Amino acid sequence: MHPMVKPALRRGWRDLNTVQFGMAPAHAMVLGPMDTATGSFLDLLDGTRGMPLLRKEGREMGLPDGHVDALVERLARSGLLDDTTGGGPAADALREKKEVLDRLRPDLASLSLVAPAPGAAIERLAARRSLHVQVRGAGRVGVVLAALLAGAGVGEVEVRDVGCVEPWDVAPGGLPVESIGERRAEAARRAVRRAAPDRPPRTSSKAKEKEKEREKVREKGAEEVRGLSLVILTPRDGVAVHAPDPAAAESLIASGTPHLYAGVVEGTGVVGPLVLPGDTSCAGCLDQGRVDRDPTWPRLVAQWRSGQQRRVSACDLTLAAGVAGVAAGHALAFLDGVLPSSAGARWEASVPGFDWHARPVWSHPACPCGAAERAKGERASDDGEPHETMAGQQSYAARLSGTWRAHV
Repeated sequence: MHPMVKPALRRGWRDLNTVQFGMAPAHAMVLGPMDTATGSFLDLLDGTRGMPLLRKEGREMGLPDGHVDALVERLARSGLLDDTTGGGPAADALREKKEVLDRLRPDLASLSLVAPAPGAAIERLAARRSLHVQVRGAGRVGVVLAALLAGAGVGEVEVRDVGCVEPWDVAPGGLPVESIGERRAEAARRAVRRAAPDRPPRTSSKAKEKEKEREKVREKGAEEVRGLSLVILTPRDGVAVHAPDPAAAESLIASGTPHLYAGVVEGTGVVGPLVLPGDTSCAGCLDQGRVDRDPTWPRLVAQWRSGQQRRVSACDLTLAAGVAGVAAGHALAFLDGVLPSSAGARWEASVPGFDWHARPVWSHPACPCGAAERAKGERASDDGEPHETMAGQQSYAARLSGTWRAHV
């Protein structure tokens, strides 16, 4: 072990015996009492020394036997310590790619704040390289979102869409102006490739044949979901954002593939729900709940879906960028093994206020996804009394994260 005080947290002394790690309240921590010699020893915890050398230097500074080990254990227990040699074989392989790791160092520092154990941050970052995410929709939201995931180290990010790039699809960080007139899927693939810190290895002949088979599947309109860690639906059509068609996700529900909704409808950005099939509410639950509240909902949706699109849909550039960023953050949290707040909820923000707020999406007993039955059993086992509270659903969802991390 080569211990290092996490560099993401700035250090400052509140008084002669109390040290504060971090500035922002979300991750700041205060430790004390700490004497002057121990405070000076903290500078040696920079990841360049192993424990034997640290013990030796500690003795030279006058620290008593066992003090260094106790300090290291205390810092590790507080989530303030990293290990520059930890994380396992995948992390070692990432360290060997210095140029790639240098691109990802800000992400690694951020992960160290939420992955408390020494070496856990680079372990999560390295694990991203083996994941396969599919983004369905190559508009202002979808391509930027896909580029963000690739740039954050997700190994394979695939974007699916039809048609050719229009001038209004262009966005900073997404499709460039040079791609106008090209096939959306191909242009999105290049945008993702440009954003990735690591170029994928050369494709073998077998892999090329497999890719050709996958292309045939796409051309036939079939949906291949095997091996996907997550599917993100980012339709360019505002109706599909506001009222996602449950039929479009039937294969995802049937295969147990986690999927997340995101997009812009008129002047409102939407992220969620994140659907864990059979466990959390889905597009069908959202639709059924709306019917319960508004009997005219099916009539409205039918008109919206059947109407001819005669003009370019509203999609504020900054709102689209915000949606892409929030959705990418929720996706990465899930892929890293933490269940985000979009599970069982839709986060929404509208121009010009950009005030993000969550709207719960309750699992519905009439939806065939089975989430309501699962939630009912969970609630009954909790206290014997069925109840519907957002806190209860979030508590239940939190207990799912380990299961779904294993699935990923």
